[in-house]
Amino acid sequence: MLIFAAEFSQKRKMKYKTAIFDLDGTLLDTIGDLSEAVNHALALRSLPLHSVSEYRLMVGHGVRNLVTRALPEEMQGDEALIDSALKDFKEYYTAHIDVFTRPYPGMRELLETLKDAGVHLAVASNKFQSGTEHLVREFFPSCSFVAILGNREGFPLKPDPAIVEEILRSSGDSPAEAVMVGDSGSDMKTAANGGIAAIAVTWGYRALPESDAYSLATTPAALLGLLTR
Repeated sequence: MLIFAAEFSQKRKMKYKTAIFDLDGTLLDTIGDLSEAVNHALALRSLPLHSVSEYRLMVGHGVRNLVTRALPEEMQGDEALIDSALKDFKEYYTAHIDVFTRPYPGMRELLETLKDAGVHLAVASNKFQSGTEHLVREFFPSCSFVAILGNREGFPLKPDPAIVEEILRSSGDSPAEAVMVGDSGSDMKTAANGGIAAIAVTWGYRALPESDAYSLATTPAALLGLLTR
């Protein structure tokens, strides 16, 4: 937490009571393990594989969409093939979910700082629920979260605002007291649809342009500055 010592020596107050974080590309760099798992499913079918840089452009809308986008274009309408490839992906990914995955530098410290300041922490991800819970518990074990929400049957994916509404019911805070932190346009739309503030981080998988709709954070220290008064 030393990287935040100077910032908090000023005793600034927190702007928000609830901070909702995206997972992949925001808290954790998961692209290596995702890439390996999808390529595994493709290799089983003797289909062309993709590079990590190509997968960076495919993630963000749930693993079914990820697997679909990785298939050759002419196969992307084959629901049976998608179901089969998704099954193989999930089996491999579940067994190798944390081989390459790591928190982005400074994010553990940031969450600890927010926790100590009394901010309600939450995760809102389009990754399947069990994978989301596993990674959050593994890499942020000392943090308390009011909600850890991923892709669950019967619940819409981001950018539907339902996930924001569910988290705010858990935290007991109002939309005016909450902020969404993410790396994608889907995260920013989720915040807008849920009526909460938004901050886009630049270290994720797709750099977002400047916009009046959200703030930009280039480092965890800069993110902390945007979360404090």
